Amino acid sequence: MQRHTYDYGVIGNCAYTAHIHTDTSIAWMCWPRFDSSFIFGSLLDKEKGGEFSVKPLEPDFQTKQYYVENTNILCTEVVSETGKYRVTDFAPRFYQNDRYYRPLMLVRKIERLDGNPRLVVKCAPKGNYGEITPQATMGSNHIQFLGLDAHVRLTTNISLNYVMSEESFVLNENKYLVFTYGAPLEGPLLETIENFLYKTKNYWRDWVKTANIVNFYQRAAIRSALILKIHQYEDTGAIIAAATTSLPESPGSTRNWDYRYCWMRDTYYTLNAFNNIGHFEESEKYFHYILNTTIEETNRYQPLYGISGQKALIEKELDLAGYMGNQPVRIGNDAYTHIQNDVYGQVLISLLPLYADKRIIFTERFDSSELVSKTLDMIEKTFDETDAGLWEFRNLRQHHCYTYLFHWTGSSAALKIAEVIGDKAMGEKAARLQKRSREMIQKCYVPSKKGYAQAVGVERMDASTLQLIMMNYLDGNTQEAKDHLKALEKELHAKDGLFYRYKHQDDFGAPETTFLICAFWYVEALACVGRLDESIKYFENILSYSNHVGLLSEDVNEKDGGMWGNFPQAYSHVGLLNAASRIARKLDKPDFL
Repeated sequence: MQRHTYDYGVIGNCAYTAHIHTDTSIAWMCWPRFDSSFIFGSLLDKEKGGEFSVKPLEPDFQTKQYYVENTNILCTEVVSETGKYRVTDFAPRFYQNDRYYRPLMLVRKIERLDGNPRLVVKCAPKGNYGEITPQATMGSNHIQFLGLDAHVRLTTNISLNYVMSEESFVLNENKYLVFTYGAPLEGPLLETIENFLYKTKNYWRDWVKTANIVNFYQRAAIRSALILKIHQYEDTGAIIAAATTSLPESPGSTRNWDYRYCWMRDTYYTLNAFNNIGHFEESEKYFHYILNTTIEETNRYQPLYGISGQKALIEKELDLAGYMGNQPVRIGNDAYTHIQNDVYGQVLISLLPLYADKRIIFTERFDSSELVSKTLDMIEKTFDETDAGLWEFRNLRQHHCYTYLFHWTGSSAALKIAEVIGDKAMGEKAARLQKRSREMIQKCYVPSKKGYAQAVGVERMDASTLQLIMMNYLDGNTQEAKDHLKALEKELHAKDGLFYRYKHQDDFGAPETTFLICAFWYVEALACVGRLDESIKYFENILSYSNHVGLLSEDVNEKDGGMWGNFPQAYSHVGLLNAASRIARKLDKPDFL
């Protein structure tokens, strides 16, 4: 059985991302924001999705795709009967005039490598999720696309007639395609783009050099850090779960969700990943997003918000064919209405470094004590509620072990913050909630399994309780932690490190694929309990489920290793970074593997 893979590289500049197929097609790109309509969307509909490709005239050709080392610049080499050429795709990003330059600009450089290749360039953008086909008109050296929300144009040194009529031409010199939204390209084409390419390459390489990325499988960790970086919407600091919508968790499952939003539940793990690589800029921007998003909330936090803090993310279904025919295609996400009470602890523990990390001076702490107090109050108010849990069950509410674990960790963080700022009342409340949380967690213990179940009153296991070990609720050196891990393995370990979230029936039946973040949690838990050889072995195996340029999906089918779910999944790359960091600390040696 052939393994299903996502044959795309992804570029971005913290303002937008673009998925580029190995055949050079821009298969997915949303403008002007991550959560806007696609402007190219053949990923979800070949007919309505438009096209932007640089293909040879001949129908039979081979390609090779790769990143320029330590950058988010993507190269696709194409070989056909008439010759060989390379397409270099990038989103400009560099520092100038005391700020980051990150325009809504997609640049494609085409270079002849051998022979006399004949190419056909197609550029047919769409609007309103395929419902609008703009009118293309020729300028002096550009094509203007009329009927979209802003000025969209393609500036190029290729004959405009060839592009407009989709005729072939011989590539005998470097060609450039600059696709812009809003402000057009200003300045001479060749000189400006070569300068942008040089500066963008240097920016990404300098960013990597300033990251403290561990030596354990460093190349994979670097790629994960780079892809995670471009999932941050820099204007607000939000980090999206993925840049795509409606890629199914498994074929025909209808588990097709829009992930182009910011989940509060991911806060701790994402910030931990950035802290592990020593990048505070991203953490600080994310903190600002959290502060701005939650400042007016008085009763509870939503599980997720829009990238500029929108609360209502109303779910709709679109009239699109869907990825490989998988429907529905959804935009919006009704999970914003769910009750997920673990979010309060996630927020509190994410604030702790602002007080505990001495590298952050006091004036940079943004005086978030009011936010700490408010969030602690929310734990107290909602303590006895059942909730939808981490996995966002739509028709199941329980007293989840994971929720109480983050009540415990959040209260523990608040206790430490209270000590730093000398707030006795806050400290006393945090201590009370810490004790109550421990009592609820213990109610999840199942003696016959020697492990902690998904929720109070049930015996089914849940991979989220791996966090009991990783958050040091259970000391990894104790028999209790080792027994709990064995209980989880017995029910949820698929093979070779892959791990199911849970096995029971939910709103859409039993899960058919494993969840990659759970696999990385498992790797971390193994390291915590001293089973380091297994941890390393499974880490190495999980890496094999990445695609040709090292990107990870949300889910993996244990039977054939197929990639499924939204792609690339920021959570999966967070998992890789955190697992690599955990193993490296255990190894505590500089050897490159």
